[in-house]
Amino acid sequence: MTGWRRFLTVLALSTAVVVPSLTGCGVLPGGSGGSREPLTVMTWAPEGTSGTNMPGMPALAKAYARAVNARGGIDGHRLRIITCNDRNELIAAGTCARRAVTEGAVAVVGSYSLYGQSFMPVLEAAGIPYLGGYGVSTEEFRSALSYPVNGGQAALLAGNGKQLARDCERVALVRPETVDGDELPVLLDTGLAETGKAPAADIRATENAGEYGAQATAALRAVGAGPDEPARLGRAGAAEQAAKGCVTAALGGRTETFFDSFRRLERPGQQVRIASVLGSIGQGVVDSTGGKNGPYEGAYVTGWYPESTDARWQPMRDVITEYAFGDNSLDPADAGVQTTWIAYTALKQAVESLDRNRVTADDLTRALDGGLAVRTGGLTPTLRWGVQDMLASRDFPRLVNREVTYQVVREGRLVALRKGAVDVGPTLEKASLTG
Repeated sequence: MTGWRRFLTVLALSTAVVVPSLTGCGVLPGGSGGSREPLTVMTWAPEGTSGTNMPGMPALAKAYARAVNARGGIDGHRLRIITCNDRNELIAAGTCARRAVTEGAVAVVGSYSLYGQSFMPVLEAAGIPYLGGYGVSTEEFRSALSYPVNGGQAALLAGNGKQLARDCERVALVRPETVDGDELPVLLDTGLAETGKAPAADIRATENAGEYGAQATAALRAVGAGPDEPARLGRAGAAEQAAKGCVTAALGGRTETFFDSFRRLERPGQQVRIASVLGSIGQGVVDSTGGKNGPYEGAYVTGWYPESTDARWQPMRDVITEYAFGDNSLDPADAGVQTTWIAYTALKQAVESLDRNRVTADDLTRALDGGLAVRTGGLTPTLRWGVQDMLASRDFPRLVNREVTYQVVREGRLVALRKGAVDVGPTLEKASLTG
């Protein structure tokens, strides 16, 4: 953006900004009491839409604020949370960003939106940092005012390719027919290629379709298990058993709909291993579809963080139990809720590092750019956003957390498939989305 365009945009938006704070990594959030100025932040996410919904993200932000304020705020700053529903719409995402500006938010924290091209320019013009977004838009990994806490869809798909390469001779990917969806096959294929596997069959799907019979048929045929193929692949079964054919889907909230269509077309003796990424499949989906007797038993899932039963999530669980007041939208196993927790962990440490009576968006940005090391109690590697911490990739330069976890549905529970995390940084550096 030119200096002249930036000036006009700032005038048009009005301005302002103050700052927020939040979560502690290994203890319940809190801070010293005092009369410092309040901190205002926004958390947005889609709710009540026909696509992917993330009501747990703003719900956790509000529960976190209750916990913080009950202990005197963050470094004496009382926390004010503004929430916004971006409705999975381009215009609504920009509206949420403009509201963050006019209401004096010093940061947008732990949020979900597909429309980085709509909200990021607004935040950039006002100098408001975007801290710990979910990672579903490319702008989150390119903008100098974005501070991601995970590797986004890029890390998940590259990691999914590496995870499937061990067991699968043939892979089919079902993904949204969108601009961001067009990046997913490149990332998956880069992970597959590291072990010499062929690229996955790329099967496109409408994001908000009511059924995916045609895509399910195409996926089965791509791995040699179509309705006219002999039953020769065998059941995927236990996590350790190899499968010749694997179908992975990354359709967000519509992934369950796809696999519902998929399982209707499978025949006995011809089942293949299914797979996905966290956010498209989670423990809640596994539970609601029959647990160990459901369609996801044996499925591979690539995630960003330790499994939801890990003891390192206990501080978050304590806040939910004490301050969420029975809010059913708050599932501690949900990747959006987990990301929001980590984002507020980073915000809390940034605010505390400043030790000021009044914190502005510029103050916060300087702290994040200035070498602040955010520790999340082992849920992620130490997070830093300095130039030296950036990924050597023109497509994802802001991606500083390159770790993914391999999980599997076993006995109806998402559990670790291997100990520890996997660094997909070298894989992402090989992937080229822009030719």
